[in-house]
Amino acid sequence: MRTILGYNAGPVFSTDPIYCHLLGYVMENHQNSTTSGMSSKEFTILVALLMSIVAISIDALLPALGIIGKDLNAVSANQPQLLISMLFLGMAIGQLICGPLSDSLGRRPVLFGGFAIYLIGTVICYQATSLETLMVGRFIQGLGVAGPYISAISLVRDLYHGSQMARIMSLVMMIFMLVPAIAPTLGQAILLLDDWRGIFEMYLVYAVILIVWILFRLKETLPKENRIPFTQKGFYEGFKEVLTNRITASYTICMGLFFGSFIGYLNSAQQIFQVQFKTGTLFSLYFGLLAVVLGISSLINSRIVEKHGAKHIAFRGIYSVVIASALFLLLHAFVTITLWMFLIYAAVFFFCFGLLFGNINALAMEPMGHVAGIASAVIGSVSSIMSMIIGTIIGQMYDNSLIPIASGFTLFGAIALGIMYWAEKGRIEETEEELSEAESV
Repeated sequence: MRTILGYNAGPVFSTDPIYCHLLGYVMENHQNSTTSGMSSKEFTILVALLMSIVAISIDALLPALGIIGKDLNAVSANQPQLLISMLFLGMAIGQLICGPLSDSLGRRPVLFGGFAIYLIGTVICYQATSLETLMVGRFIQGLGVAGPYISAISLVRDLYHGSQMARIMSLVMMIFMLVPAIAPTLGQAILLLDDWRGIFEMYLVYAVILIVWILFRLKETLPKENRIPFTQKGFYEGFKEVLTNRITASYTICMGLFFGSFIGYLNSAQQIFQVQFKTGTLFSLYFGLLAVVLGISSLINSRIVEKHGAKHIAFRGIYSVVIASALFLLLHAFVTITLWMFLIYAAVFFFCFGLLFGNINALAMEPMGHVAGIASAVIGSVSSIMSMIIGTIIGQMYDNSLIPIASGFTLFGAIALGIMYWAEKGRIEETEEELSEAESV
C-alpha cells in the first residue's frame, strides 16, 4: 500500500491550512482494527496536544525574543528572530526522516524518539549562555517536534476512517486552533513570574507529560504486518517525481513563497507590536486575535471549497493578498501607519492565508497519488525550507517599519501568482494533447 507521512492511504484533499502545512496531505480508505487503549475523548485530546507542540514551541517564545536578545547580547535587534527560523529548519528536515520511519518502525518509536530529541534541544536552550548555542538548541527542538507532529495524524488514520475520522479530526482541530491564540499569553504570563528560561521549563514539562501519557496509555496503532520498509530507491524516485512534475513543483514553490512571507511576519511580530507600536504585554492579545481570524477563515474554507474548488479559492486568495499589500505599501507614502491600520491589513492576509495554504497543498498533491507518501514529505520539507529562507531574509530586513513585510507579500505573492498561471497553462496544454491523441485513435 502507499504511505504518507506515517499512514497507509489513497488520496483525499484536506482544506484546513495549518493542518495541511504541519502534517501534510491527508489520505483515506484505510481501516485498522487496532485500538489505542484509551477512550475516544482521551485519544482526541492527546492527538490535539501532539499536533500543538510546534505551535506552542514557536508562539509561546515570541514575547521573550526582545528580552533574550538583550540578555544574550544580540548583535542586532533582528538577530533573535533566528530562534524562530531555526526551529522551522529543524522541523523541515525532520519531516523527511520521521515520515518514512513512522511507517517502517511504528508510531510509538517515532513518538518517543522525537520527544527524546526535543528534550535534548530544550535542555540545550535552557542552559544556553549565548545566542548561538540557543539557536543550536532550537534547531534540535525542530528536529524533535517532527516526530510527534507527523505521528499525530497517523494515529487517527490507524484507528478511524470515514465519518468517524472526520468527527475526531474536527474535534482535534477545534482544540488545535486555540493554541496560537493562547500560547503567546502563556509565554507572557511566564515572563511575569520568571525569566525567559521559564518558557523552556514549560516546554520540558509539556513534553514529559506527553511522554508519560503515551508510555502508559497509548498502545501501538500500526501492526507489524502493515508496516512498510523504507528504501532509498523509493525515496529517490518520489523526490524526483515531485521536482519534475510541472503542477506539483509549481505549487510547492508557491507554498514556499507565500508561507515565507508569512514567516517574515512571524519573525518580526514581537518587534512590530512591542517595539514599533509599544503594545507591551498586550502583544499576546493582538497576536491571539489574528490567530482567531485564521481559524475563522479555515472554517469558512472547509464550507466553500467543494462548491468553488481549491484552484478558484487559491487564485483569489493570492490576488487579495497582493492587492492589499500593494495598497498598504502605497499608504506609507501618505500617512503614518498606526496600530489599527496594521491590524486591518494583518487581518486581511491572515484571512487569506486560511483560504490558501490547504488548497495549494491539495493542488500540489493532486498528481502524486502513485507516490503519495514520499511526495507529501518532500513537498512539506522543500516548501518549509524555502519559506524558512525567505522568512528569515524578510525578518532580518525589519527596520522598525512594515515596508519589508508588505513588500514581501507583494513581491512573492505576485511571483507565486505567475507560477500558478504557468502551472495551470501547462495543465490545459496537457489536457488538449490527450484529447487530440484520443480523437486520432
